[in-house]
Amino acid sequence: MAALNLARLISAAADMIAAHAEELTALDQAIGDGDHGLNMKRGFEAVRSEAETFSAKSLPDALKAIGTKLVMTVGGASGPLFGTLFMALGKEISAAPDRANLASAFGKATEAVAARGKSQVGQKTMLDVLQPVHDALLQGKTAAEIADIADAAADATVPMKALRGRASFLGDRSIGHMDAGARSTALLVRTVAETIGASA
Repeated sequence: MAALNLARLISAAADMIAAHAEELTALDQAIGDGDHGLNMKRGFEAVRSEAETFSAKSLPDALKAIGTKLVMTVGGASGPLFGTLFMALGKEISAAPDRANLASAFGKATEAVAARGKSQVGQKTMLDVLQPVHDALLQGKTAAEIADIADAAADATVPMKALRGRASFLGDRSIGHMDAGARSTALLVRTVAETIGASA
């Protein structure tokens, strides 16, 4: 974690979301408002535009600032949820986190997202990716393994029935579709894993 290049990581995350914006929109059109891809792309481009400013801050302050920017720019239900994830992570993480601190901070951030969304694991939300990633961190999995776990967790939302968010209004018709928030969360986890892994 000491070699973290935040500006590079922000750019990689914005690139990843932009590359998958149409996919995220299609997923959201199936069981949501259909704006998830566009909203996430807008939010991460806004973060990219201030990457140098964020990079000049300590890691905790940078994460809190990124979270605030996402709340302001992503919009919809996703803005507060992804913003909460980053802000809570910034509140709990140390300036130079070790594995134990990262795992602890990620766990607290996951709890904050659950509280903000009034949701829990198994309800077809981004929590269904966050919790397995937290478990993988606690288990000492490698970055590559964590990225694969996140992808598999997003895939696992397909057969679930949505119990929170707009998709829950569809009832059984939400079954058979991947949750867009879970997919975007997995994409971000993979970006972090691959970017940090490449610089380690």
